[in-house]
Amino acid sequence: MGASLLRMHFHDCFVTGCDGSVLLDDTPSFRGEKTAGPNDNSLRGFEVIDAVKSQVESLCPGVVSCADILAVAARDSVVALGGPTWAVQLGRKDSTTADYAAANTDLPSPFMDLPALISSFSDKGFTSKQMVALSGAHTIGHATCRVFRDRIHQNNASSSSDNIDASFADSLKSGCPPLAGSNDTSLSPLDAASPAFFDNAYFTNLIANQGLLHSDQQLFGGASTDAHVVDYAKRPRAFLADFAAAMVKMGSLGVITGTDGEVRANCRKING
Repeated sequence: MGASLLRMHFHDCFVTGCDGSVLLDDTPSFRGEKTAGPNDNSLRGFEVIDAVKSQVESLCPGVVSCADILAVAARDSVVALGGPTWAVQLGRKDSTTADYAAANTDLPSPFMDLPALISSFSDKGFTSKQMVALSGAHTIGHATCRVFRDRIHQNNASSSSDNIDASFADSLKSGCPPLAGSNDTSLSPLDAASPAFFDNAYFTNLIANQGLLHSDQQLFGGASTDAHVVDYAKRPRAFLADFAAAMVKMGSLGVITGTDGEVRANCRKING
């Protein structure tokens, strides 16, 4: 569940800030972010956050926000999988609303080319180097067939310029057939070399043209970000340090600290 909790924190922070809005359930009069395209049937781990919140509330009611729990859970997940630690700034308040539309537009897509990726991260205040460092989160976790099918079968216009190792692509084709709708939810690791360990293998994979997603491989192969990828492949400690620093920065996006927010008793719904 570690990669899923890290991803949930990212999806929270990139949409209206780190405010726990991604955790809110839909109601008859309210549409949250869970059913937005990038999240629907994709984000998972909500039950883990519920369990943490329940225990925290029993010990320290009304003090620790859901947004803070997400931030700490992301850090602890990375540490548990062998990655770096960092000091999580605390004191976030939870939002009393969510933004379905922004969840559909503000999150980087696995189909994006490099200029769109750079723009997406720049809009949130990140440099291209910080974008590459944060992309290293794909050293853990899995992706569904539907988001890498075109890349391995070279089925669309964008993938025609993809650099992909032929044997790597062939190894994925049996589990992800070319026909849309076939094995759409079949999973493959984002980093086949060490899928459950947080290391720098993601970058060595890119140099070997073995990035699973189109957006991954866009970071290397005659790209303006090639030097950062090579650096992180050669210097794992530099990657881990830069990733940790970028996570601290991401955790400060759009934070609510005043009376505009609340500390939810239940992460799935606003108080009252």
